[in-house]
Amino acid sequence: MNLRLGGLLLCTLLPAGSAWAGCTLVSTSPVAFGTINSTLVRNVVQSASTTNAGLQCTGSLVSLLSTTDHFYLTITSSSAGLVGPTGDVIPYTIYGDNTTSYAITRGTQFDFAPKGILEALGLLGSIAPKTVPLYLKTQTGSNVAAGLYQETLNLAWSWDYCIGVAVGGLCLAGRDSGSGSRTLNVSLTVSNDCQITTPNISFGSAPVVGGFGTVSQSVSLSCTKGSSYTVGLNDGENVSGGRRRMKSSANNYLAYDIFKSAGAVRWGSLTTARRSSSDADVNPGNGTGTGSQVFNYNAKVYTDQTTPPAASYTDNVILDVQF
Repeated sequence: MNLRLGGLLLCTLLPAGSAWAGCTLVSTSPVAFGTINSTLVRNVVQSASTTNAGLQCTGSLVSLLSTTDHFYLTITSSSAGLVGPTGDVIPYTIYGDNTTSYAITRGTQFDFAPKGILEALGLLGSIAPKTVPLYLKTQTGSNVAAGLYQETLNLAWSWDYCIGVAVGGLCLAGRDSGSGSRTLNVSLTVSNDCQITTPNISFGSAPVVGGFGTVSQSVSLSCTKGSSYTVGLNDGENVSGGRRRMKSSANNYLAYDIFKSAGAVRWGSLTTARRSSSDADVNPGNGTGTGSQVFNYNAKVYTDQTTPPAASYTDNVILDVQF
């Protein structure tokens, strides 16, 4: 009689067609943040995730996990974040779900069970196999060089939980337990970037071309740490005879040009007409990521041209950076 009652109780608690729950270690799916420019890496939190952190569970869990159940994950690594080609490091935080509520501290055992994460994700509520995800967010403030950043995490799993329902402390359908480790590869590619400040050039007004003075100004660039680059200025929208020209609404032209530093060498966009980062007037050399490099220039209206009709003359010149 007692045996039959026990059998009836078990059949009542485990729905027809349910299978024994079970977890097992599987190969992980890598985390890739993708390609992100250095400015965004430094100033904006970047997010990435993996749908598979190496633990897969299958089966129906009728009741919530009890206080005696656990799903431990301990994450360790030989580095403190993503390491790049020059040794720069991008730190990041790992989370147990897609919020910032459950941060996982490296080297410290993290238990998914009491937090209800596995149940919320449906890992123990479906016969279809499901894997445990992890979520990653970078920390801001990393001033780093361009290149591929990588880290290999060691994921040590240990689990022990009741399959089915525990009544009076008795696990009716047995327990599932196991342990083991998997590795997880994390990567992020940092691309070069520049923050550019380019003031407009204003020659003011004059009655004749000889009345326009020289405009001495500068452009400032803050480019990726360690980057070597060149800066070019294109010919504008109305170039003719190797000279830049401003244009009026009546299609008249006023020729002018932009010269490197305080000299008379035209600043252009091709080969030696460009300026290199090592040629900056302030802080020459490779980019620093945070400090500005300044390139001075002179802008002049050509005085050997006929004075055009009175009007407003404009042009647009594009500054480009090549790494």
